[in-house]
Amino acid sequence: MTNATSTKPTPSITPEIVAEHGFKGDEYANLLKILGREPTLTELGIFSVMWS
Repeated sequence: MTNATSTKPTPSITPEIVAEHGFKGDEYANLLKILGREPTLTELGIFSVMWS
């Protein structure tokens, strides 16, 4: 018996999504530098709450 898991595709992080999360100025660039990669949508949400 096999178990199939279904996952939704990860949405791309667009400038609009970044703005909706309230990032200002160079904050998103700083986040990219900290992570060394583009954040997931979940990570973007967590950082936006931590930095608000």
